[in-house]
Amino acid sequence: MRYVIIGNSTAAVGCVEGIRKADREGEIVLIASEPHHTYARPLISYLLLGRTDEEHMKYRPDSFYEENGVQAHLGTTVERVDAETKTVYTNKGDAIAYDKLLLATGSRPFVPPMEGLETVEKKFSFMTLDDAHALNETLTPESRVLIVGAGLIGLKCAEGILHRVGHIQVIDLAPRILPSILDEAGSALVQANLENQGIEMKLATTVKSFSGSHAVLTDGSECDFDVLVLAVGVRANTDLAAGIGAKIGRGIVVDEEGKTTVSDVFAAGDCTETRDITSDTVHVMAILPNAYLQGEAAGFAMAGSYRPFTNAIPMNAIGFFHQHMITAGSYEGEALVWQEGENYKKLVIRDGKLVGFILIGDVARAGIYTSLIRNQTPLSEVDFEKLKDHPQLLAFSGEVRGQKLGGVPR
Repeated sequence: MRYVIIGNSTAAVGCVEGIRKADREGEIVLIASEPHHTYARPLISYLLLGRTDEEHMKYRPDSFYEENGVQAHLGTTVERVDAETKTVYTNKGDAIAYDKLLLATGSRPFVPPMEGLETVEKKFSFMTLDDAHALNETLTPESRVLIVGAGLIGLKCAEGILHRVGHIQVIDLAPRILPSILDEAGSALVQANLENQGIEMKLATTVKSFSGSHAVLTDGSECDFDVLVLAVGVRANTDLAAGIGAKIGRGIVVDEEGKTTVSDVFAAGDCTETRDITSDTVHVMAILPNAYLQGEAAGFAMAGSYRPFTNAIPMNAIGFFHQHMITAGSYEGEALVWQEGENYKKLVIRDGKLVGFILIGDVARAGIYTSLIRNQTPLSEVDFEKLKDHPQLLAFSGEVRGQKLGGVPR
């Protein structure tokens, strides 16, 4: 059996490990455009901040490919897939046959049309290690940086380079920061922290036009800058899948095993749509834990083993300037809110279950809340009064505590 994997990030690693748990003998060929060993993309801001280095960014050890029998073709781009002959064609002229194929093609920056953008000399995205290197090389202590986008990517970029530059302004069309993962109170708390660090925020507006290093905004104001970072959003890389006739929505459509609508072709990670169990909707969830679990499920399925991934939830664990936050699930339901100083907690309950939460500041034991959501545990089965104030295993029955601690077989 020959397995071919296109991609080298979280979902691809999950797929390799899923395959090897079910098949130690099959041939695995991994092809990726980036020339680097598999690394954790969320750490690129910490690389610029100086809190990590490239060695510690590696998602798996140097021995990963060899130990798992993976033929890694790094720095190679797949240009076309022929599903009829089950062959992938690369930019290096190679034709590689497969029995089972995984598309772990991830996502790419979304750049909306902006008048005069082509006149900006120093403009960057901030999604890959190469993006971080390129940005790093152009920054000076006097640089004025304009970041378009106040989502996770834009704000992590701001944190990563603040100590390296003269001034940072972040603009976003939304009226508040991180609207996809925080409510109004949470956004205000995090924004205050970022502004206290010296980052200038300008919200409810965006760029109308560029002229070199000068921007005119939609609210009529203007600003000058030296470096532009575009962090407006991302789009799933679906071109290869679309080229073979796979069903595409906002991402590649897959089932709980990662199967696409094309025979023997699977997909996982940020390029796919996933069913969110907290809202019962299907959408792209570009989240590292889901990408790994989805890739692992696809690896099992490719090797003939059934281990579906059926409990995907939106989840983010992130921090800015030592202010930590963890969010998960849906915020539609009855909300219980606590705020004390810089600590903020919101728990959301619907149909007798915890479906979402926001924690800012004190995030200790957030995994217990996450477990309740993923497992769709009825709150009647736990001591929720204990869990509301302090997430703890004592709120679970003895049997469940044993399972979570590994003492009782499932």
